[in-house]
Amino acid sequence: MLGAKRHWPPGPSLNPWLTLALTLMALRTGWAQEGTEPVLLEGECLVVCEPSRAAAGGPGGAALGEAPPGRVAFAAVRSHHHEPAGEIGNGTSGAIYFDQVLVNEGGGFDRASGSFVAPVRGVYSFRFHVVKVYNRQTVQVSLMLNTWPVISAFANDPDVTREAATSSVLLPLDPGDRVSLRLRRGNLLGGWKYSSFSGFLIFPL
Repeated sequence: MLGAKRHWPPGPSLNPWLTLALTLMALRTGWAQEGTEPVLLEGECLVVCEPSRAAAGGPGGAALGEAPPGRVAFAAVRSHHHEPAGEIGNGTSGAIYFDQVLVNEGGGFDRASGSFVAPVRGVYSFRFHVVKVYNRQTVQVSLMLNTWPVISAFANDPDVTREAATSSVLLPLDPGDRVSLRLRRGNLLGGWKYSSFSGFLIFPL
């Protein structure tokens, strides 16, 4: 037969869908390789920074002598009912003391006075749990901001051997503000073992 020669069997032909799939795989491989090039990261900020704190020069953006943001917390408990010899008595009035400090990150809690002094400006969370033991009197415990009673909690059931005055609050504090617990009514002459006082910085301002 005259004309162009035909080869038999005919050469393999690619399915158009297979060709498209191979093309997409090649493009994806190229994109993945480009994504690993460090040059693509130039000029991008991967960490959100607060310029005012970064300029302070301290660790974690804090100024020298300032606790790093988010690292202020304390927890104190009462491990026995009555004060050992030489400890200031507070079973009838005044500040409520705690003899065992479990956490004092940032150094804000003062065991000697039973109070917390804010090292940085921010919003703080506080919680207290003061137990009265074998005491038929009503007990009122107030959380004090400096000399101002912010909140109070009461334990007033005369028919139980143990009852707790418990509450919590959020407070904005400035550096040097002092937070403590005071017994404003009743007494703790039966002891206040297992009582606790804790707080932490939620965020700096």
